[in-house]
Amino acid sequence: MLLHVPNILTGHALHKAQALLSQAPWSDGRVTAGSQSTQVKNNQQLAEDHPLTAQLQEIVMEALAGSALFFAAALPKKIFPPLFNRYAGAANAFGNHIDNAVRTIKHGPHRGTHVRTDVSCTLFLAEPSSYDGGELVVEDTFGSQRIKLAAGDLVLYPGTSVHRVEPVTRGARLASFFWIESMVRSDEQRRLLYEMDMNLVALREQLGDTPELVALTGTYHNLLRQWADA
Repeated sequence: MLLHVPNILTGHALHKAQALLSQAPWSDGRVTAGSQSTQVKNNQQLAEDHPLTAQLQEIVMEALAGSALFFAAALPKKIFPPLFNRYAGAANAFGNHIDNAVRTIKHGPHRGTHVRTDVSCTLFLAEPSSYDGGELVVEDTFGSQRIKLAAGDLVLYPGTSVHRVEPVTRGARLASFFWIESMVRSDEQRRLLYEMDMNLVALREQLGDTPELVALTGTYHNLLRQWADA
């Protein structure tokens, strides 16, 4: 499932994140690349252990915690601490690759924790009008999707997908990227639960808590109980 989640960051939180990124000492993005992706990765990245990274991570994690849509789609068990990158100038693209299946947190209170990358996420932090190119292209069973979102919007997609970032030819593309180990490992099961959840919400707004909706809500939770590894 590929899903656009709008308005993860807005207002003061978005402006604060952008202001912090304007001070970032960018370095070679290949530091977090795997053996295959190193060959095609050409961008810049904020060091995982830099003090600015910790401030930015706090902003993003707080915003994610407040998004019911994000939780419904990802059903997160573990979230890899968000990282931050920049595409501009000569370091402006990332060729086709698949993310590593497991990432290890290297810094902070959860250092040494392994995170299975069921879901990949990109949170856009620069307005699309401020740069040319830089589309995230995701290829999977749903076809090839080209994604370039407003600052503060997020896209999530299966960690198994082949994806790339097209060359940035003007301006700078800024983003946060991270991975989720979901309580529900199967992308198909997550999609079914998400669709059921969204339809339950819509029907509840129209009809209230009818006996049938209460029963269907129970079915949702029983499926989650059967499939989830919490």
